[in-house]
Amino acid sequence: MDGWMELASDPTVWAALATLIAMEVVLGIDNLVFISILTNKLPAENRTKARRIGISLALIMRLGLLSTIAFIVQLTEPIFTAFDHDFSWKDMILIAGGLFLVWKATREIHHNVDPETGEDEAPVGGVASISYGAAIFQILLLDLVFSVDSIITAVGMTEHLPVMVIAVVVAVTVMLVAADPLARFIEKNPTIVMLALGFLLMIGMTLIADGFGFHVPKGYIYSAMAFSALVEFLNMLSRRRKARLKAKAH
Repeated sequence: MDGWMELASDPTVWAALATLIAMEVVLGIDNLVFISILTNKLPAENRTKARRIGISLALIMRLGLLSTIAFIVQLTEPIFTAFDHDFSWKDMILIAGGLFLVWKATREIHHNVDPETGEDEAPVGGVASISYGAAIFQILLLDLVFSVDSIITAVGMTEHLPVMVIAVVVAVTVMLVAADPLARFIEKNPTIVMLALGFLLMIGMTLIADGFGFHVPKGYIYSAMAFSALVEFLNMLSRRRKARLKAKAH
């Protein structure tokens, strides 16, 4: 109890907690966009359940990783050297996750641009065609990648485990609350789907670059995403205004 009181009375701990919560929420956006796009391909009655399961798995995975901090720290230790870069298990996980995101985003963009591909899966926003198990499995894969990145970030920002746990729980709770509104917004606005897929493509390339030792500041990535989202929002307002004017004219 004394330890908790000491932490609670330390202003630096509160500052670290606020910063870490903000970072965890921002890092969770990537995961949330992927979950929203993927679950929108399921039958309507299964979407909310799949999102909640996917986000709950993310929480369980992150709390589980926090319980093995010593192991997580070892993931950053080099295991081999290639191309003048020391690769760690963290790098390999980021590269694998990035490749998966690039493949998935490219595939979905192709389906949206050319729906008559004859592939098994229909384009996002079209007829639900992905199985429930496949959706959960793909969400679990990306949960692992984003969870490792999230926890290593947390370990680098504070040494207090309770602070990390609180930040993770708050961030995942925000994801859980935002999941359904974000998914519905993406579903109702087809142009947002393409923008979101572009975000996933960029995030995938960033993960690959990080894995190869080329660190891209997250601020640049999220600033670009925010600017693109703002431009698309203005386009949406413009289209709606034109539609109203056209309706009045008739």
